[in-house]
Order: sequence, then structure tokens, then C-alpha cells
Amino acid sequence: MSIINTSHAEITTFFLVGIPGLEYAHIWISIPICSMYLAAFLGNCTILSIIKTEPSLHELMYYFLSMLALSDLGLSSSSLPTVLRIFLFNAPEIFANACFAQEFFIHGFTALESSVLLIMSFDHFLANNNPLRYSSILTAVKVVQTRIVLCFKSFLLVLPFPFTLRKLKYCNKSQLSHSYCLHQDVMKLACSDNRIDVIYGFFGALCVMVDFMLIVVFYILILKTVLGIASQKEQLKALNTCVSHTCAVIIFYLPIINFVIVHRFARHVSPLFNVLMANVLLPVPPVMNPIVYCVKTTQIRVRVVAKLCQTQI
Repeated sequence: MSIINTSHAEITTFFLVGIPGLEYAHIWISIPICSMYLAAFLGNCTILSIIKTEPSLHELMYYFLSMLALSDLGLSSSSLPTVLRIFLFNAPEIFANACFAQEFFIHGFTALESSVLLIMSFDHFLANNNPLRYSSILTAVKVVQTRIVLCFKSFLLVLPFPFTLRKLKYCNKSQLSHSYCLHQDVMKLACSDNRIDVIYGFFGALCVMVDFMLIVVFYILILKTVLGIASQKEQLKALNTCVSHTCAVIIFYLPIINFVIVHRFARHVSPLFNVLMANVLLPVPPVMNPIVYCVKTTQIRVRVVAKLCQTQI
């Protein structure tokens, strides 16, 4: 149980959960989960290595892709420690400060990935709508500035989370609902007034949804531009350049939207379903994004195959 000083509301420990009812099989469940995290690390490190070592890939599109890979690595690394402790070592305890730090990094890298997907959609919009001015609008200096701004914006957005959670009073509840700490999950344990956390948490979620809506707007504009092209072959060629990014957007936002709907509206859903959703939410995008970009991006696919062939030789 967590130790609480009622006058200062100081918490020492929260308890995370694995998969309810299947605790006896955690060691076996850890195999596919660990495999997913390993695939995420290897895939995104491969993308970063290829972009860094291949001069021909030092272009704007691949700079944004490297940011996406970095955010995926950060997202995986943030949740991996507690997931491994639960499933491999049956150690669900987590100190309060460590929990607050984990939720800060998880939400920070989630916001960063959302921002990167937004700027990538803007990149595709410029490339299709105004190709002649593309290189003059998105210069290398502007890309570097954009990367810095995105990082600051994403982590400043979630910076208040651990501090507002730390000020709340927690009574007898210390059992969380997932294998890692999330802001909305921790604040539900509070027995004091958590309206500030609820409002600011809603604001943070709204910012991510605004990113999603802007991405939809950019794709509507891209589709309008593409449909104005006379040749059907050119239309397909233009749309094909957006396939990888479209898949990345779906892979990232679909689990989040489902997760939010379940948390907000499906009050009587089985805890098992909630935990499975949460364990899919974080590792799946980092696993799938490298696969999508390797399959759909010829320049990366060719170099990955070449690296593999060199390794076998």
C-alpha cells in the first residue's frame, strides 16, 4: 500500500497492473510484448542509421522521418521499464515520483509524434500544391528551427502534468489501470479537487486532436490539388507519395481515439480490454512505422536490403 501523510499528501508507491486474470502466464505474455519492443528499437534505429549514413537521404522529407523515428524510440523507451518489470519480474510497484516522470515522457513523446505527423502532412501539402516554391519555403535552416520548436512545444505542453499531480491528495487508492503511468489514470486516484488536472488534461488531449484535424484539412487540400491534375497516371503518382504518411497517421491516431472513447464513454468495459488496449497503444506505432516506410519508400527499402545483404556476406 502507498504511505500517505495526510497533512502533506506525500505518496511513496503506486501499483501498476499486468493482464488481470492471467498473472500466472505473464512470463509467456512477456515474449510477444518484448518482441514488439525489440522490433521497435531495431526498426527505428535502422531508419536513423540509414538516414544518417546515406548522403542522398539528407533531404527535408527524411529529416522529418528521422524525427518520427526518434519520437517512436522515446515512446517505447518511456514505457518499456515498467512493462518489463511487471511481466518478467512480477514487480508492479512504482514510486510516485518515478510514475509522474514516466507519464511526463510518455505524454511528451506522444505530443511530439503528433506534431511531427502534422508537419509531415504540411510538407506533403507544399510538395503537391506548390512544388516550384517548395525548396525555398522549407529550407534546411527552417527545418532545424521547426524541429527545435516542435520539441519545446511538445514537452512544454505536458510539463505541468507531474507538478499538478504531485500537489493532489491521494487517499487509500494506489492501484492504477495499466502497465505504465498515464496522467488521466493517476489523477483519478486523487481524493482532493482535481479540476485543474481534468481541465488541463482535456486541453492537452485537445491539442493532439487539433493536430489530427489539421492533418485532415491538409489531406483534403492535397486531394483537391491532385484531382485537378489531368493525367490519371500523374494523380496516382502524386497520391502514392502520401501513402506512407497516411498509414503512419492511421496507426498513431486510431488506437488513441479508441482508447479515449473507451476511457470516457465505455464505463463498464472489462478491465482486461482496457489493459490490452493500453498495451497496444504505445508499442504498435513504433513497430509499424519503420515497416511501412521500408515497404513504401524505395530509397530506404533498397538501402535496408543492401545492408542486410552485406551483413549476410
